[in-house]
Amino acid sequence: MLQINFIRDHKDLVLAGLNKRNFGPEAESLLTQVIELDDNRKLTQKSLDDLLAESNSLSKQIGILYKSGKQEEANLMKSTVAKNKEVANNLQEKMAGYRNSIEEILFKIPNHPKDAVPEGKGEEDNVVHREWPNPLPVLGEGAKPHWELAKDYDIFSLEIGTKLAGAGFPVFRKKGARLQRALINFFLDEAEKAGYEETVVPLLVNEATGRGTGNLPDKEGQMYFVEKDDLYLIPTAEVPITNIYRDDILDMKDFPIKMCGYTPCFRREAGSYGAHVRGLNRVHQFDKIEIVQISHPDKSHELHQEMLAHVSSLLDKLELPYRILTLCGGDLTFASALTYDFEVYSAAQKRWLEVSSVSNFETYQSNRMKLRFRGEDKKTHLAHTLNGSALALARIIACLIENNQTPQGIKIPAVLVPYTGFEYID
Repeated sequence: MLQINFIRDHKDLVLAGLNKRNFGPEAESLLTQVIELDDNRKLTQKSLDDLLAESNSLSKQIGILYKSGKQEEANLMKSTVAKNKEVANNLQEKMAGYRNSIEEILFKIPNHPKDAVPEGKGEEDNVVHREWPNPLPVLGEGAKPHWELAKDYDIFSLEIGTKLAGAGFPVFRKKGARLQRALINFFLDEAEKAGYEETVVPLLVNEATGRGTGNLPDKEGQMYFVEKDDLYLIPTAEVPITNIYRDDILDMKDFPIKMCGYTPCFRREAGSYGAHVRGLNRVHQFDKIEIVQISHPDKSHELHQEMLAHVSSLLDKLELPYRILTLCGGDLTFASALTYDFEVYSAAQKRWLEVSSVSNFETYQSNRMKLRFRGEDKKTHLAHTLNGSALALARIIACLIENNQTPQGIKIPAVLVPYTGFEYID
């Protein structure tokens, strides 16, 4: 969440950022309200501090008076201290109320977008950051989309998944299952080469973990919730991995912290239907390798570019045509300050499919998580957090089997053959 002092000192800037996000007419009212609440909190804190100081002074005098035999005067002061204690308790309750109200509003305010975020209302206004430099692949007559190829070569089955769980839960089979495993191992090996520490994390998280990364309350309706146990199925490994350092104070020498993890991801995708979400284009469960960095604020922009280069290298090695988009204000995720999306071209569907988002959250997540580091000035400061998909498998598989369909079968990219043990799905 945004820091209250940042909102107070840069109210017009924050308001401009909310307008860039098309936040709505209540933006200025929320900012004014949270500043007023913080003013009241400060006044109450001063009253409490003054009262406690007075009580401490009186307590010292009481001891002196008792020793001097001035019992009546001491008892009178003691009565005043008791009354002060009662007032102090009321002020502390008032302070807690202000803090809760402030936090409730701050949770409603998304991250401040960086200057590089373009204006726009939705995905149609996203800006191409890097275009694919070569001609796009063109398939011959009779080319099929991946959901038809899946049936021809028994790669995966949506019908079996529907029987087992419901729509949107694919079941991978035979060489399709081996391709899935090959991609997971390839992505993890590449992440390790790039210096990321592999981490195995829980697939269910508590509310505090979801709030730490900004998934709650913003994406509450898109997450599967286990009501009896008060736990959420993770939408991405970013959530538990980043929260590993919640409430920690790091040392500058620890930076950058680079972690990665493979997990299934679970998303309700409520309201998603139509031809554009057929097959693996949008599912409720998919596998993904996530990369996460925790960095010094001065280095996060540089590391963001490093993460873009890492994801680019994966797609280059898979020989998939891709482009990179800069998300506009209206399409930017709640917690992100700047996000780049990678899209791979599906030659059979003749459309671009998003396969990765790489985001810099700056201090938004770390402020929620109280993830800090001790600087050279010996004071604590908020770290910056970043994450990216490297990569999401469902759409990668969709594009791989569509773009590589041949009369001999589905040709496997050379870099994956050592992992699959075969060159074709036939």
